[in-house]
Amino acid sequence: MPRLVAPIAAVVAVAFVGAIWFMTQRGAGDGPFAQCQGSVVAGDGNTIGGPFELVNARGETVTDTDVITEPSLIYFGFTFCPDVCHMDNARNADAVDILAEQGLSATPIFISIDPERDTPEVMGEYTSYLHDKMIGLTGSPEQTDAASKAYRTYYRKQDSDDPEFYNVDHSTFTYLVLPEHGFVEFFRRDASPEQMAERTSCYIENA
Repeated sequence: MPRLVAPIAAVVAVAFVGAIWFMTQRGAGDGPFAQCQGSVVAGDGNTIGGPFELVNARGETVTDTDVITEPSLIYFGFTFCPDVCHMDNARNADAVDILAEQGLSATPIFISIDPERDTPEVMGEYTSYLHDKMIGLTGSPEQTDAASKAYRTYYRKQDSDDPEFYNVDHSTFTYLVLPEHGFVEFFRRDASPEQMAERTSCYIENA
């Protein structure tokens, strides 16, 4: 699998860039998930997430309703990412396995923000290596940009003299989405698989 060789510091720094979307905070609400909430979200959390149309590893055009059929952990990144994306996706896969041990089913979803290099075939190879349930999604630049905007993520392609080897700065949140409720929670990079599974199980059991 091709990997981009680049200083890890350049990627780690962007872990905090996405926080610009979460500067205005709200407290936990009084709804069915009040006891589960571990984060605060800018404005109204209902403005995060929504419909998207992307392409799966088989080259099929799919929508959010096609792929989010059970509790899902959604992460935006790219396969050429030096380390961060792999570690975060592996962490999400571990959380899904912990949930499975508890009798709870969830799906890890990886959405590319680098459609120029992340073809359906590349996404299929990458996700199959990480977890047999992981769904890899890519698409046209317009499709991937629309999905990113729906989840209010940040990404920016860095300038490079080499069209094949470039880095992409991006936010590193993982989003918990429930089919009947939409976006309900996000996890930062410092959340462990155990912490993610614990909070996710709370949402599942109260859905």
